[in-house]
Order: sequence, then C-alpha cells, then structure tokens
Amino acid sequence: MLSRHYKRVTDLQRSVFKLYPELKKFCVSSVSRVDSRDMLMKHFKPLNSKKLHQISALLNMVDHLSEGCCKSPYEKKVLLEMIISRHERTLTQLQRINNMPLYPTEDLLWDENVIPMSFYDGKHCLALPKLNLQFLTLHDYLLRNFHLFRLEAAYEIREEIEDVVSRLKPWQTEDKETSFGGWARFGMPITKFTRFEVSQPRLGEMHPAKVSAHVSVTLSMRPDLKEEWENMRRFDTGFLLTLRPTEDPLMSSDADADFQTKYGVVYVRGIEFEGKLDEEGKLIEDFPDQPPKFNGDQRTFRVLLDPCQYQIDMESHESGLEDVYETFNVIFRRSPKVNNFKAVLETIRDLMNSEFNVPDWLHDIILGYGDPASAHYSNMSMKTPTLDWNDTFIDFRHLLHSFPGCNIETSTKDEKLLVPPFRITFQDAQEDSPVTLTVEPHVIPNRGPYPVDEPKKNCIRFTPTQIEAIKSGMNPGLTMIVGPPGTGKTDVAVQIISNLYHNFPQQRTLIVTHSNMALNQLFEKIIALDIDERHCLRLGHGEEALETEKDFSRYGRVNFVLAERIKLLKEVSRLQNSLGITGDVTYTCETAAHFFLHQVMSRWEQYWAKVSHLEAKLSDLINFFPFHGFFSTAPQPLFKQQTVEDDREIALGCWRHIKMIFTKLEEYRAFELLRTGSERSKYLLVKEAKIIAMTCTHAALKRRDLIDYGFQYDNVLMEEAAQILEIETFIPLMLQKEKDGHNRLKRWIMIGDHNQLPPTVKNMSFAKYSNMEQALFTRLIKLNVPNVTLDAQGRARASLAQLYSWRYDVLGNLPHVQQRPEFQKANAGFCFDFQAINVADLNGIGETEPAPHFFQNLAEAEFVVATYIYMRLIGYPAEKITILTQYNGQRMLLNDVIQRKCAQNPLIGPPHKVETVDKYQGQQNDYILLSLTRTRSVGHLRDVRRLVVAMSRARLGLYVFARVDLFRDCIELSPAFVRFIQRPLTLHLAPTEQFPTMRSNGEFPSNPIKITDVTQMCHFVHNMYEQKRRFFEHQFQQQQQAQQMISSTSDTQEAPMETSQQESDVVAPVETGQPEDGGVAISFGETAPQADVEEGTVQVRFDASSLDQIAPVMPTPEVAMEEDLRLLNSYDDELKDSIEVKYNTDS
Repeated sequence: MLSRHYKRVTDLQRSVFKLYPELKKFCVSSVSRVDSRDMLMKHFKPLNSKKLHQISALLNMVDHLSEGCCKSPYEKKVLLEMIISRHERTLTQLQRINNMPLYPTEDLLWDENVIPMSFYDGKHCLALPKLNLQFLTLHDYLLRNFHLFRLEAAYEIREEIEDVVSRLKPWQTEDKETSFGGWARFGMPITKFTRFEVSQPRLGEMHPAKVSAHVSVTLSMRPDLKEEWENMRRFDTGFLLTLRPTEDPLMSSDADADFQTKYGVVYVRGIEFEGKLDEEGKLIEDFPDQPPKFNGDQRTFRVLLDPCQYQIDMESHESGLEDVYETFNVIFRRSPKVNNFKAVLETIRDLMNSEFNVPDWLHDIILGYGDPASAHYSNMSMKTPTLDWNDTFIDFRHLLHSFPGCNIETSTKDEKLLVPPFRITFQDAQEDSPVTLTVEPHVIPNRGPYPVDEPKKNCIRFTPTQIEAIKSGMNPGLTMIVGPPGTGKTDVAVQIISNLYHNFPQQRTLIVTHSNMALNQLFEKIIALDIDERHCLRLGHGEEALETEKDFSRYGRVNFVLAERIKLLKEVSRLQNSLGITGDVTYTCETAAHFFLHQVMSRWEQYWAKVSHLEAKLSDLINFFPFHGFFSTAPQPLFKQQTVEDDREIALGCWRHIKMIFTKLEEYRAFELLRTGSERSKYLLVKEAKIIAMTCTHAALKRRDLIDYGFQYDNVLMEEAAQILEIETFIPLMLQKEKDGHNRLKRWIMIGDHNQLPPTVKNMSFAKYSNMEQALFTRLIKLNVPNVTLDAQGRARASLAQLYSWRYDVLGNLPHVQQRPEFQKANAGFCFDFQAINVADLNGIGETEPAPHFFQNLAEAEFVVATYIYMRLIGYPAEKITILTQYNGQRMLLNDVIQRKCAQNPLIGPPHKVETVDKYQGQQNDYILLSLTRTRSVGHLRDVRRLVVAMSRARLGLYVFARVDLFRDCIELSPAFVRFIQRPLTLHLAPTEQFPTMRSNGEFPSNPIKITDVTQMCHFVHNMYEQKRRFFEHQFQQQQQAQQMISSTSDTQEAPMETSQQESDVVAPVETGQPEDGGVAISFGETAPQADVEEGTVQVRFDASSLDQIAPVMPTPEVAMEEDLRLLNSYDDELKDSIEVKYNTDS
C-alpha cells in the first residue's frame, strides 16, 4: 500500500515537471515532504481551474479539454480535491489503531449506534464485527477481537459510570458550580487536579510518550472504603469526569432525557493509577517497609493519562475549544477485578504491530481451516512413542483396565516385577488389528535414606477415558478435554503436569485459568505430588488465597530459595565435620562447590571403585562407606545387610542425596550474585521455575514484561477454557519471543466444558449477534477438533447426577458414589435427597423488581432461610451448606434475612456462602439450597448451560425453591424438572433425626412432616428453636447451680455437668470449637449414638454469662415477616442511595 502511494506521487511529479514551471519546487522535493494535505494544498491551490483540469487529465482522472476550450467544466475546488485526495498520505488501518485512544470517551460511551443497548431481539442486523468459526488471517482475527473487546469494555464502563454518577447526585448551585448531594463507593469529587509531566514524543510518533497528573481527593468515609482507595495499585484503571448538570437531575421535568444530558456528563477521560504520593509529594513504592502516615483525609494520586487522547484534546484546545483538563470534578475508579481491559487492548495492538509466529501445527486450527485433526498427537511428526507414566497407575491390573481392546505385551513374565511405575511404548495400529502396547516396569532410583526422600504417589484410580486424556496431554500437539461436572478435570490436569515434569525435565509448563480460585485449586494439588517445590511459581495477586503455609509468589519463592540455601549450607557444614575437613567451605555456594569437587567427589569415586565390581563383598560395602557420620541422623540401620545389590542401591541413594544438595546449591548460586529482589525474581521466573501458574488476566497485564525478561515455555495448560474469551485464550500462547523464527510451543492442553456457562459478556448484542460469548474452546468443538470427553462423575449421588447427565452423551458414575458411607446414608431430617418445593406468593407478593434486572422473591427467601435454620438445629455444619440464587437482588435479600435471623445467633450462624449460580461455577458443597426467584417468566435460566451449573453444585442434597408450574412448562428445562415432579412438591421433613443419620438413602422415614407453605415452615422452625432454647435454659440453670456449689466449697474450676433426663424431647446439635471474637462456645461430650440421644444422655457445657449469649430469643414468625416486608419495600429507595447494584443478570 505504501509503495503504491509513493508511485502515485512520483508519477504526479514527473507529469507536471516539464509543463508547469511553477511546480518545480514540488517536483524536486521528496515524497514524504509533499504528500500531506497541507503541502499539496500549498502547491496546487495557486493554479487556475484550466491547469488543474489539464493535470487531472494527464492522470486519467478526467477527459482532456477539447481544442479551443479554455474553461474546465468542473469547479476549481472539485478538481483540487480530486488531486489532493488521490495523492495525500492516508493512515493505514494499523496506524489508525495505533493512534486510537484505548480509553472510551463521552462520544463513544453514549453513542447507541456504536454501543447498542443491552437488549437485542435478533431480528435485525447491526454494524458490528462478528466472531465466526473461520477467519481470513491472524490480523483479521485480532482486529475483530480488538474492536469487540473495546466496545464491550466501553459498555461495562458506561454502566458503572451511570451507577456512580446517579449516586453522587450532582446539582448546580446558584453560582453555576457543581455540588454533590450523595456519595458513591467508586466515585469521589476532586479537590485539585494538576498536570505533572508531558514527555516528548518518541521517534516517529506525534503524541507525547507519557502524560501524568496529580489528582487530590478527600477520603472522609468509612475505614473499609477508605482502605480501598488507599490500596489502589499500579495498572488499576479509572476515569476523570466533568459533570455540569443544568438542574437537579432528581427534580428534572424531562423524563425522556438521556443520561448524559440529565446529569450533565460533559467529558470522560481514562486514567491509569501510578501510585499514591506522601505528604512530601514523593511517589510511594508498591510495597514499602513502613507505610507512611498521613495527617487528615487529603490524599493525592499520580495518574497516567492516555497520550493519544491528550494529543487530540490539545489540538482541539488550540483550535479554540476549552481545555478539557481544567474541568474535571469527579474521579471514578473501577474494581480491580475488571481492570484488565486496557492491558488486553494494548496486548492485541502489540501483536498486530509485531511479527509473531503461531506454531505451524496450530496456525490453521486457530483460523478454522484445514484438517481439524491435524494437531492431534496421532498426526504429529514429533510424537514420542515411549513415555514414562510415573505414578499414573495404581497397579498392573489398573493398567490393564485402562486400555480396553489393546494388545498389551510386557517386557517380563514375572508378575511380581509388574509393579508401577511403567514405561509404555505405543505401536501404530495396523488395519483390522488392535493397538499394541509394550509395558516395561522400572524402579525409581533410591533418592536417599530419609523419609522426605520418598517420592509422593498418586492415589487416584483413573478411568480409561481419563487415561486417554492424560496420554493425549503427554504427547505433542493440541489436546482438548471436555469435563462434565465432577469428572475429575483438575486431577487429570495435575497428572498431565506431573508426567510432563518427569518425562521432560528441561521443558517448562505454563498453567492458565480464568479465575484465581480455579488456579489455586489446581496449584494446591500440584504441590502435593512428586514435584520439587523449588520449581513451582504462582504469579498474580491470588496466591495469598492458597490453602498452604508456603508462599509461592515470586518474592515468596525468592525467600524460600534464600532460606533453603542457608539450610543446605548447614548440611554441607555437617558433611564437612563428618569427614574431618577443616576450613570455611560453607561461606558461599561457590566454596561449597569446590568442597564437593575436591573432597566429596574424590572419596565417593574411591569408594565406588572398590565396591562396584561383581566380586564386592557385603562387608566392604559397609566398611568402606565414607559417609557413615553424615547419615547418622537417618533411620538406622543404614544398610540392610541382606544382599549386595540392595546395599549397593542404598549406597547409591545416599550418594544421590548428597549430590542433590550440591546440585541445588549450584542452582542457588545465582542468587548470591544477584542482589536486588527484582533481579532475583526475574531470574527465578526465567531460569529456575518449571511450572508457572497465572490467570489469563495476569497474562495480558504482564505480557510486555514477560517478553522483555526473555520468558520461555514449552507447554500451555488451560483450565476453565470454556469460560475464557476468545482473545484471552489466544494471548497466553504469545508470551514468548520466537527462536530462529519458530515458536517453542509443543503442547497446548485445553480443559473445559462448553455445556456449562460461557464467558461473561454483559451486552446482549455483542454476546448474541457478534458471538462474543463463544470461547475458543467452544469454537474448536464446533469445528470437530478431536477431543476427549470424560464420562464418569464422582461428585454427586447418582440420583442427583441424573438432573444434568441428560445433557451429555455419556455420563456415568464412579464406583465410590455408591460405596462411600456419605453417599449410602440419607440426608438427615429430609425424606428425599433432592426435591423441588413449590413456593406460593406471600401475602400476595411473588417476584418483585425494584430496579431493572434486580429481581427478588421474599417468599422464597423466607422459605430458604427457614430450611437452613432447620438444618442447623438438627446438627448440619454451616460450612456444608450453600445457598444459591439466580439474581443479585435475591442474593442481597437472602443476605439481609440471614443477617437478621442467623448471623448474630451463635446457635445458627451464617451458611458457608450465599452466591449467584454464575459466580459459583467451579465450586461445590454437600448441600445446596437453590432459589429460582422468578414467578412471571423463566428468565435467563432458560439457558440450559446455566441449568447444568445450578443442578451440579450439590454432592449430597439439592433443594430447589421455585414456582414449579412455571419452570416445568419450559421445554428447555423439562428434562430436569420431569425428575423433580416425580417427587412431592411439598417439603417432606423428618425432624426426629439428627445429623448424621443412620438411615440409608432411599429408605423413607416413618411419620414425616409435610410443609405446604412458607408460613407453616416458619412456625415449625420457630417452635423447634424454642424447644431447643428451653433445653439450653434447663442445662444453663443446672450448670449455674453446680458452679455455685463448687465455688462455695473449693477453688476448683468449672466442671461439666451430666444430666440423665432432659425436660425437652429435642436434643441440641453437637458442636465443638473455641469461641472467636468474644463468641460463645457450646461444647458437648462425645457424640452419642442415636439410641443414647433419644434417651437424653447429652453432656453440655456453656462458656457464657447469660442464656441470650447461647440462644437468643427469636422473634415470632408474624413479627419477623412484618420486618422482612418492610425490608423488601425499602429496596426501592435504598437502591438509589446505598446499595451497590450492577444492572446485569449474572454477576
């Protein structure tokens, strides 16, 4: 394109050189000097229309003038525009993208032609790019994703800005200033704004290299909200707003006015937080040793402005418009969880500007062309025929069952030697013949005499389908694993990583997931396997949620290495003393290496020369061993003294233990040379770590840094691949530089389930019309790329699994869901393990909607909370119960009801979680109480993928509260609700049982209680609670009497008191644990069997000063419902003032 432009201009120069002397200066100038519109206008505007016509005719743009004609039929400005528009330099598509501001402005945010409203009926076309199954080129692929991601981010930002501005309640004072009558969590009025630095443009660019400013605010708010503002990190994004309302928006007479006009949103400019300033005006480091102290609530932040947008605004200001940067009066920050849009856009733009290489075997697959199976391991030229399966198999029988239909040959006929680990060689199958496997058992070399030297082993008996998935993941190429709920996706992923670690010790594996929670679950299982923890690294801000005492962050690993170095040098010192060597050999890793080379290695070589021959005696192996003193701390005796071969292997194991000490010290030697934490962490990332874990968000944020560090990896494993946006799946493949023009990537393993929820796209037009919610994983499934679908679940009871197994072609049950005791026993207090409970209106009120998409249902909330209280009263642990719902509004209502009735009651307490179905994907619990909320229409549960997630979260019990008639008539939901309606639609309880029960699952209890409506349930639970309270009152009085008697006779401490006969026929739940934060401890004796409980033999001890601290009085159901009705009615006003609401249905 550039060469064609140069040719056109040079042709013009040649054409006019002889004929028009007045253009001589134009003709002899360089193309780059005269191809701008201003320069072309300067040279050609002085010419008359006849000369312009003649030049245009020379260029074949118009017909030549006839002889004798001295006037052109075209106007001069038309001819001038024709010449200039043809020859002026125009920006390429890529140049326009490079000059495009990444932050949306007010012109884009409220332009409905560019960002459609959320609702889309699918009946008309939109001017939007689409993500199809196939793409023309990688540039086309990136360009479509760039535009859609930018517009989706702008839509989310618009919703958040509207929410914040409406809460701030801006209004215009008499002196035409903007004042604020409200407050917002994510928005603050600006007290002062100053530009700090405007750097010179880089070579070849027009906009400044960097623009920074200082923004001052007054943080006079609650301590928790103040801490959120003060903890703003680098790369967090926000926006500066200029609000000029012409009247009070709440009193506006124009009800149809758009938001921008109503609230006077004049300017919106994006910023990136760089840091906070101390009182001396210095930028505070990210992790200071001593955080500075501030006097007062005034805080100043240094922010980075968009240089491209700044250049545009300054050019507008020079043309006579006002200076935008002198008008800002509000700063708006975004939640850190959604602050990655700028990093993703920058990464896409960097990729479009760079010459990157997708691996040859993957290029056509990503674009959607060629043979879908071309990247399968069976078609790869670099596949490995022989692989060490390490601890994948429990025993040889497990191996035989894992390869049904295959011809299995063994390298030995001795069954005693057929024990794992196994090396397996796969031979290509011939026509009409099964695949032949050659199995070779081998022994893991002895690593040393200490218990910590013993390798950790896998204890999961993988199914044949899981083995096929592991096999595919170990081989080069693309592996796609479809994992329905509970089928062991994470266990398969961990085993693949472990096997790659042991088979290819020089290769590095990158683990990427959508959420921090999934990444932590995966990482916790990885570090539990036979993988040296010095090779594990967790990047990002989610490592603090790891349920381990060890810190796997970059700086945590650096500290681990330094501590391990000291520990190993102490071992070297102990070895030195045992050998009787003098001198300081443990000063550094380098001196230890010299000690190993000259003192340790020589002794071992002398010893091995004496005992390695076949005629070596058992006594020689023991007597000549030079390290008896060093291994005196190992379990004794060190040598078994049975056979020469066994003791020789023990000696080799001891040598490997010593050698590993010095190998680690050699690896740690670089940390002595590198002095700063930053340099050490970079070295750890680039050289030391073999398994690196991060989220896709972190991959986008840090791509530039990783490229600069020289980060390299060979394998990529993605969990939750069906929940990651297309472009966020592609970016982790491009985190390294090519080597010799080739990408180093050898394996790409994607694990997900396209039958569960897709990536979250809030704008319906982008999700449905542009197909933005289609993950790359889902697209490859549609393109028939080979995949392995796991076919056996081990999470839920078999009966519960039937509620969602119909969605999959084959989904059976693992044996343990029938064999383990928790699956064989019934749910205590319930007649069924799952039920749909029909919930009628409460006082004529069903579904309510105080704000758009903010649905609530008080009847279901009361019923769910009453059921939860009932479960707690009969002994269910709170951490085993989760309450789910579809909507944020219902979640907030449930939280409010729980806060009033349960949270402050030590006998009940809050449940494990109250969450929306969408947010709970990837998690599970034993018992789920699900509120479907809607009573007028089905809502977005009509999406079968959401139904699958909702039905598959429970392991032992699922109780759905809904308007059953509404949902069972929905054709999409009928396969699940057909199973629900086969059981009674009224809640059936067995309140005489305690948790856990001895009743078998499927066995119906005698004399069940049928609960027909929410009012009956509330009265039943209230009466049950009062009986419990009377029981505790009796126990408490007896304990006080006993304490008085003891205190009057001796100084002996409190003693537990036993009672043989209780006045109440309801027994208290068994609870243990110490009080926290001034709470109340209710401790019981050993849990008695059911028969003893019925006889009333319960030992109770109260650590409380009053009965109200143990079981406070619960309001009657009538009083409680009146309070809840007032709470429900208050949402209309509170939504406008204090409740954080996002107007979408799934977050």
